[in-house]
Amino acid sequence: PLTPTAGLLEWVDNTTPLGKYLTSTTHPLGAHTLPPAGLALDAVSREDQQAVDHAKVRTFTEICQHFRPVMRHFFLERFGEADEWYDRRLSYTRSCAVNSMVGYVVGLGDRHAHNILIDKCTAELVHIDLGVAFEQGKTLPCPEKVPFRLTQDLVDAMGQNGVDGTFRRASEETMHVLRVNKESLLTVVQVFVHDPLCRWSLDPLRAQKLQQDVDDEDEDEADDGEETRKYGGDFQAHNEHNGATVGNRDAEKAILRVRSKLLGNEYGENLSVSGQVKRLINEARDPELLARMFRGWEAWL
Repeated sequence: PLTPTAGLLEWVDNTTPLGKYLTSTTHPLGAHTLPPAGLALDAVSREDQQAVDHAKVRTFTEICQHFRPVMRHFFLERFGEADEWYDRRLSYTRSCAVNSMVGYVVGLGDRHAHNILIDKCTAELVHIDLGVAFEQGKTLPCPEKVPFRLTQDLVDAMGQNGVDGTFRRASEETMHVLRVNKESLLTVVQVFVHDPLCRWSLDPLRAQKLQQDVDDEDEDEADDGEETRKYGGDFQAHNEHNGATVGNRDAEKAILRVRSKLLGNEYGENLSVSGQVKRLINEARDPELLARMFRGWEAWL
């Protein structure tokens, strides 16, 4: 970022969003066949947004039955030679593990299927749109419950062993490296405490827009300008008055949370690297947690 409202963008060549490959209806890449029941399931999902947890799990299970994992076909379609196929699948799994562990440590959120790209040449994953970090996703209207994205399609591409092969070993090695170098990492993070452009918490207007209903977007566009001036102005005035104090306090909390993760201090106990990775993988794949994610996150993919 250069200013609070301006920055530089980098174009990532030879990549495609996972969401585009998996579900695109306007592009021949769409790997999932969308059944007619898909629309009905979406309606059920909307009705269950405010329902009790067991109803959400039931709906999530029903949706998953219509979306069987197909990500393995990406490798079969693009890499015809056995050694190349194996190499690319290995690169994919390792990159998924590294991104998952690093993303967990920095509290990276908003990991829906269109914010993760896959390189069409190397099959490595590339994460984009990194604006929701330091566990800001937990403050969204529909709080994010999982530490990183490890849904059925991502696991499908890892092969027969799934998360219990290369992914787990690479995750443990990544977490070990992060722990060993925790002081260097914390030094880098602490620099952000004094960065006036760094936002440590989401303002309510942006949080609302991140999880805005698709049906409401056109309706709200006409009011965006006035609402942003009115609400954004109030928020800016509040920040100008309390910005330094609130910003530093939020920053210190975020740094303490990062330190706790790097020390393995989770859930009221000190976890080993393998124990921490095992707990994180279980959480990321827990149907009860996935069912409570915002539907635009597409936890069934």
